[in-house]
Amino acid sequence: MTKKIAMFKDVSIKNGLVPLIEIGFKTAGTWELDGDGIGCNLNELASARNVLYAFAVDGELMYVGKTVQSLRSRMTGYRNPGTTQSTNIKNNRNVRQSLVQGKTVEILVLPDNGLLHYGNFHVNLAAGLEDSIVRELNPPWNGGRKETTMQELQPTEAS
Repeated sequence: MTKKIAMFKDVSIKNGLVPLIEIGFKTAGTWELDGDGIGCNLNELASARNVLYAFAVDGELMYVGKTVQSLRSRMTGYRNPGTTQSTNIKNNRNVRQSLVQGKTVEILVLPDNGLLHYGNFHVNLAAGLEDSIVRELNPPWNGGRKETTMQELQPTEAS
C-alpha cells in the first residue's frame, strides 16, 4: 500500500510512515550531501524541543528518535558525530549512503504542544511514545526492539 500525502514532495508514503503522519508528524526538513559529509535544511520546526523525530528514505520510515534539546541541535550531532557516539555515527553513515544512492531523506517531527498533563505534571510526549513506536513499526536503523515485554521473558531455574 502506498499513499500520497501533500506535505511530501513527490515521495510516496509507505506503510510504516502512515501511522506517524496520522498522529501528527510534520515534515521538518531534508538531509543533503555537503562535500564529504551531510547537512540538513530545516524549516520553522528547527527550534522545537522535546520532540519525537523520524528519518524517512524515499517515503519509508527508517529511524525514530527523541530529543529534549532543539531539533537543530540534535541534527548537528548526526552531522558531526563524536568518536564515541555510536548512534550518531551509524545514522550519519546511513543518511549519507542513502543520499549517495540518489534517495531523498526527510526529517519529520512530532512537536510537543505542552497540553498533555498527569495531575500537575507535564508529560513528555516524545518520551512516552518512542519505545512504543519503535516496537510496533521496527524501523531498520533503530536496530531492533528497544525493550523486551514481560511476556517474552522466560524464567530460569536455579542450579
